[in-house]
Parts: sequence; structure tokens; C-alpha cells
Amino acid sequence: MPEADDEVRAPSPAVVEALLTKLWHAPVAIERWERQKPWSVARVHLKGAAAPPTAVVKWMRGYSDLGRTESWRLRLEPAALRFLADDLGLSLAPRVLAADLDAGFFVLEDLAPRVALDRLIRRDGFDAHIDRLIAFARLLGELGAATSGAVAALGARPDTLARLVSAADPLAAFPAELDEACRHAAALGTPVTSAASRELVAVVDELRAPGPFLSLTNGDAESNNVLVHASGPADARLIDFESTAFTHALLSAVCLYVPGPGWLSVGDPVATGLADHYRRALAGGVPEAQDDRRYGYGLAAACVWWAMRRLQRFGKLDGRGPGDKSRLQLVETLEAAARTANAYRALPHLAGWLCATAERLRHRWPDADLDFTDPDAFPPYSPRH
Repeated sequence: MPEADDEVRAPSPAVVEALLTKLWHAPVAIERWERQKPWSVARVHLKGAAAPPTAVVKWMRGYSDLGRTESWRLRLEPAALRFLADDLGLSLAPRVLAADLDAGFFVLEDLAPRVALDRLIRRDGFDAHIDRLIAFARLLGELGAATSGAVAALGARPDTLARLVSAADPLAAFPAELDEACRHAAALGTPVTSAASRELVAVVDELRAPGPFLSLTNGDAESNNVLVHASGPADARLIDFESTAFTHALLSAVCLYVPGPGWLSVGDPVATGLADHYRRALAGGVPEAQDDRRYGYGLAAACVWWAMRRLQRFGKLDGRGPGDKSRLQLVETLEAAARTANAYRALPHLAGWLCATAERLRHRWPDADLDFTDPDAFPPYSPRH
């Protein structure tokens, strides 16, 4: 049954049953409610002639510890999913079955028996699921390709998706994050050079004006937000669209090159084929992705953006004890972003500055002075515990 506390605002089963009964014009009962902690999500087992065996209920968390209730997120996700399915005819994500947004919840198609890809990798290792990672990379590219130019269709929608999408702008906080990261680097002894500063301005310009690379992203392209079958065909679906935005498509590719929050390393996406699968899928709708210079510059800018966002965590990590794996992750994040820029011969001054800053962190944190390119020590997708 739903839990009741300040942060969890789960609807009652009776309210969900009433909505689904109205949807299918026939009685629907919830036989079992399985909370999927720690998320505000439950799998419900249904009984009713017109109902599927299961569905997923998602509701808004109160965020009482932050003093905010971002209700726009609850409205954004179903609006984005309906846009993909109804307007664009895409089946890359779960379908919305019903919604009562005034009551604070909506009901989604259950994608089981698919499970989160990151769970499989943690359980079995990277090598066992390379085909599923490739499916993930291809799916991200397909989403970018299919939604390139689709922003023009937003104004015709009745659910204010255009306004909601602007609320989730992933670049909104970047100027403040950039300033904070630069302050930390200066304190470490690697102030931003004038040449690197000019490149930072160019990074912001690239991400703010992506041109043909403007597309829809779910706002959190990580392996925990893609569901795949544990065996058999690598049939993938994206989930968690509560931060959906129309932004630079290559922001979604960062997770293939630079560690996300859950990993210490992601390996070499070129050697594993992830990079090529993503790029070819994106080029299906964005021909400019075939231009090495254009593509490489955008990708380097996106990776630098992520590295700068993570660098602003330096103060928090510096206060932790030796051996904290978040320190390892930060060093590799900076170096991986620099490697990506160097591979495409883009942003050379920023790449050098990121490497210099990572080197300072290695000296400051001897426990983080390790060789992340050693596949024996750090195989691809080594988890950060």
C-alpha cells in the first residue's frame, strides 16, 4: 500500500482504481501495490477485463527537505511522453495510460520484464551487456534524430508542453555552475587562462545555439534510465522524462564518454562501438552529425559542460576522507572530457586546463592518483559505490 509521509504523496488505490475504471469503462481493481523505492513509483497489479495485468503509477514527491514542490515536473513528463507517442508516433518510451495531474499522479504502461540496464551491468559486468549498451546508445541517437526540428510542433499542443520544457532547461544553472567550478580551479592553483576562458564562452554559445542539433532529450540520459530485457533481443526503452528539454542533442551522448553519477569509468566508446552506433543513429535525422568537425566540436562542448558541473562539487569532496570513490570519479571525469576534446581536436586550451586541474587533484588526493586507463584496475563501467 502507499506510504504516507511529508515527502511521499502517493495516491490512494481507490483514486487510481477510479481513474482506470473511467478510462476503460469497466471496473478495475488493484490487487497488489509494489512500491519501487526510493522513487515515487509503484507497480500495480490490476484485475479487470479491459485492464492490462500491470501498470506503473508515478506521483510527485514533496521535496520537503528542499522546501519546494516542483509540480511542473509532474506535468512535464506525461506531456513529453504523449508528444513522443501521439505527435511523433515514436515507441521509444512508455505510453501514458491515464493521468490525474490535479490529484498529483499519472499511470504508465508497464515495460516489464525489462529492467534497468545499470542493474544488469553492476550484477554481471560490462562485457556481458555490451549489446544492451549499444542498444542504449542507438536509442539516444534515434531520439535525437526523430525530434530534431520537432520543437516547432510544441505550440500546437494543448498541454503547455512548450512552457514546461523551458522550465527544465539543463543549461539554466550553467553560468553559476561555471563560476563555481572556476573558483575551485583557481583555489587549486589552475586559474582559467585567457585562451581557455574564450573557449568557455564558445562552449556556452555552442550549447545555447545548437542549430540542427536542437532536439528533445529526457534530461537524464544515464544507464539507470533505460530499460532492457535481461536476455534475448536488446530491445530498449527510455524512462524518466520529468526533466525533458529541447536542447543540444549531444548532451545526451556525454554519458557514453564521461562517467555519470553511478560510474567511476565508462571505457572507450570508440573501441566498444558505442560511439559509432550513437552517431549513425543521430545522423539519420541530423545529417550534420556526419561532419567530423561539427560533431566533434559539439561533443567536446557537451563533455566540458558536464565536467564543469562536476567540478563544482570539489568543496564537498575535499571534505571527505581518503578513499572516497567520488574523488576518483571527479579526476576521471575531468580527464575523460579532455580526452574526448583531444580526440576531435576541439577546445585544446580547455582540454589542457582540465588535465592540469585533474593533475592538481591527484596531488591533493593521493588516493585518487590512479591509472583509469588500466582495464584491469578500472574496467568499463566500474561502479561508484
